[in-house]
Parts: sequence; C-alpha cells; structure tokens
Amino acid sequence: MKREDLLTEVVGDITLEDIKGLDKYIELFNKIYGFSAEALYRGAKILKDMQKDADLRFISFTANLVSTGLRGLFADLIRNGYFNVVITTGGTIDHDIARSCGGKYYKGSFDYDDNMLRELHIHRLGNILVPMESYGLVVERVVKNVVDEIVKEKKEWAGYELLWEFGKRINDPHSILKAAYEKKVPIIVPGIVDGSFGTNLFVRSQFTGLRLNLFEDMRMVKDLVFSCKKSGALIIGGGISKHHTIWWNQFKDGLDYTVYLTTAQEYDGSLSGAKPREAISWNKIREHSENVVIYGDATIILPILASALLS
Repeated sequence: MKREDLLTEVVGDITLEDIKGLDKYIELFNKIYGFSAEALYRGAKILKDMQKDADLRFISFTANLVSTGLRGLFADLIRNGYFNVVITTGGTIDHDIARSCGGKYYKGSFDYDDNMLRELHIHRLGNILVPMESYGLVVERVVKNVVDEIVKEKKEWAGYELLWEFGKRINDPHSILKAAYEKKVPIIVPGIVDGSFGTNLFVRSQFTGLRLNLFEDMRMVKDLVFSCKKSGALIIGGGISKHHTIWWNQFKDGLDYTVYLTTAQEYDGSLSGAKPREAISWNKIREHSENVVIYGDATIILPILASALLS
C-alpha cells in the first residue's frame, strides 16, 4: 500500500455539544441493570453526586485516549468546570501539542503490517495512525520555541505552571492544555519526562538552563487535598496517573466519590487492575464512600458517562 492510501481520514474531536441527548439512555441502563449496565448507571449517579457535593474533583486518564476524538471531550469537561484537577501521563502532553500545532492523526486499523508502516514513516497507536512528521518534529519545534521564550522570565518552573505556558500559546479549542490554562486547572504529570515532551524539555535544558521543579506539583496537590471538604475522582485507565490520584487522597482519609473506568483485571495484583475495595485498605478511598468500577472501552463509555453531567 502507498502512504497516501492509508492517510485519508483525519481523527477529529468530540465536544459536550456532540453528546447532548445521550443522557436519556442512562435510565435505560438502569432498567437493563444486569452486569455492566448496573455499573454504568451507578457511575453516572456517583459523578452527579460528586458534582454537587465535592469541591475537589479529579479527572485522571492515560495518554492513549488523547490520540482519539475524546481529546475534545476532555477539554470541554475542564473548560466547563466539571473537574478542577487533571492527573495524566506524559504522552497526553505529546498528543495534545502535536494535534494542536499542526500534526494530524488518521483513522487506521489494528491489522496493518507494522513493518510496512515503519517503511512508510507512520507510527501506529492501536487503530490510530500517526505520521512521523505529525508527532516528534512538531513537539520538538513547539518545545524549543516556548522554552527559549519562557526562560527569559525565569529558569525554574513547576510542571503545572510550565504546562499553562504551553496552553497559553495554543489556539486549538479542542486542546486540553488550552482549556486548563483558561480555567487555571492544574495538569499534574508525575511521569512528565516519559515521552517526547519530557525528552525535549531535557534537551532544551542543556542549552537554556531550564529547571523543572516537580516538588511544586506535589505541593500543589497536597494543598488542594488538605484544604478541600470532600474530594472525588473519575479515573480512566491505570498506571501512574491512577495511583497518583488515589495516593494523595489517602492523607485526607480517602476519596469520597470514585469512579474507575478500566479494562484491567485484578488477578495479577496490579495497581491498574485493583478495584476500589483494595484502595479502601490503603486509606485511599473512604470506607462506605460512593464508588464503582466500570469495565469497558473509554471511547464508548466515557461519552455516556459525561452526558449524565449535562442532565
């Protein structure tokens, strides 16, 4: 196959406007009730209760989702005030910058020959195709331009402050970084050096003296947790973003509202697959709190969950 045969349909972004009306199906899942339908209904109810009752509301997700049309939905959820802290992984910043600053991601297939894709200079992320020129080169250019500018103001930056500076310079309304800057919502990326963005920060630091102070990110989360009355979290996926969210909440005796959306299983003892009940044993989720785990693909479940917030 030729490159032009593969890169034909660009991945777009959905918004809250696009999911209006889906909330009418929430009660349908309550009628179905069995198996995952009950968990989805409970999750929608917990999110609505969290909006009414919790002053600190986390949304945690993994970077793979930002390569899909969910990116615009994440941005809208932040911009409309449904969540006031974001905890995510390094690739989220990569994909958001790449897609906001000229890079295009394309619809593809899980079944494409990866040897062929490499020869055509195309990365594959599941069934999303990422032309090489739409990713690394874009991130490198943006990081160089922004870092070289902001070090004139000061050399040392907290991670969340640095990300606001990038968001301030982005013009894409579907950008997560832009929405977070506009609402002054901190984006906490505990693994910020794990990816193209972090690597390029390191490279520019060698020439500019840039210093990244992640202790300030921890102080920010600590202050928010210790000063809140109640906290809740929508945690999509696992790994470091999930753990960082529940870890800090143990210091206030745990989250009051928790929704896990995952495909991971608990049989191997992984943090990603651990259910809310295990977090209760660590004091990360409150005993007798509202919590549920929903098993399913976030690209299907999240739009339905998010629609419940609109009703």
